[in-house]
Amino acid sequence: MSLKTKATLKKKISQKEIKICIIGLGYVGLPNALDFARKGFSVLGIDIDKERVQKFNRGENYILGTDAKGDLKRLVAAGKLYARSDFSALGEMDIIVICVPTSLSKNLAPDLQHIKSSAREISRHLRSGQLICLESTVYPGTSEEIILPILESSGLKAEKDFYLCHAPERIDPGEGNYATKQSSRIVGGIGPESLEIGVFFYQQVTEKIFPVSEIRVAELAKVYENTFRAVNIALVNELMLLCDHMKINVWETLDAAYTKPFGIMPFYPGPGVGGHCIPVDPHYLEWKAREYGFFTRFISLAGEINRKMPHYVREIILRTLNGLGVVPSQAKILLLGMAYKKDINDTRESPAIALAELLLKDGMKICYHDPYIAEVKILSQKFVSVPFAEEVVSAVDLVVITTDHSVIDYQWLIEKAKRIVDTRNATKGLKDHERKVVLI
Repeated sequence: MSLKTKATLKKKISQKEIKICIIGLGYVGLPNALDFARKGFSVLGIDIDKERVQKFNRGENYILGTDAKGDLKRLVAAGKLYARSDFSALGEMDIIVICVPTSLSKNLAPDLQHIKSSAREISRHLRSGQLICLESTVYPGTSEEIILPILESSGLKAEKDFYLCHAPERIDPGEGNYATKQSSRIVGGIGPESLEIGVFFYQQVTEKIFPVSEIRVAELAKVYENTFRAVNIALVNELMLLCDHMKINVWETLDAAYTKPFGIMPFYPGPGVGGHCIPVDPHYLEWKAREYGFFTRFISLAGEINRKMPHYVREIILRTLNGLGVVPSQAKILLLGMAYKKDINDTRESPAIALAELLLKDGMKICYHDPYIAEVKILSQKFVSVPFAEEVVSAVDLVVITTDHSVIDYQWLIEKAKRIVDTRNATKGLKDHERKVVLI
């Protein structure tokens, strides 16, 4: 690629004359679109979900916590943001950012169908001078082994005709950290030209950029970040299982340990792990490692422990019902929360749903309340969120706190419920906690 072409693209970026396309308007793509549009860039969003596209174009925020100031409606009205469900405009774009989901097959192998289909669509419209950025989390080698060959099937060559970089997302749903400016950004390029232009592009919205020497480093760094969390969550979950046998309060134990001012980082147990990252991404690394004859035992064990947590919570529920003299097949259970973590409206890989499936198989009658999840499908049955009201709480044998949403009045719950199983320590320090609440 000529120096003139690169200089032209950088000039267009600095003058905000570029056209940006973001493929995938979900939990990564929507915040990205907002951040670039807030900086004055023109952004096209593409998503195959037509209902999502319609909401986007009406300025309706469909992801909790992404748009506290209502910028989406304003930016759509100003013409800085728009969305469509087809890919015909890709050739008009200067920069294309891939923010599609990655998942696992039933045997825990990477499922890259959305990334591959996005790359194929880009390849059909690829032209000289474009920058392609992958933000979806992938295993090391994906950009070189999967995306690059698809893009170069167009006849154009990376570093000569177009740029390719990987800048993995770092979004923490429910923690107010959606804005890309608030987090540092790793950028890796398929070559030095791609790295240079990728870094320059992301500097427009992100204060701290960390360029790495090769694109595989960026891919591995992101997978390691989520693997670190998965392994440490598994460690405290296993400690919880041990504390159950030893009759020691795991929550008090952890609070005591975390008073140490160095050499430790707080992680807490729970009913399992959910979301689009922690239950999925470590298995990408585990799968890729086998190609080199290497077996990642920590990752495998962590996944095994974390997947067992809904079964452990089920055991605690059965014990509690037995203490109440309630036969499981006749039990009425209220699950408080279906989202995978507090203060979000995302049920992907939610441990609450896994637990609900186990309870239904035991013959229990379940209902749920979640202020952010209006309805959910469990074992092919549709469930609708019930009111958080006295007549509901008093009618069930047991309330199980599966998601510790901040808006819930837990003191009121303790007063009205017969018995509570708390999987999140949401009732810590409240009156009558010890008499009414069973902690996992």
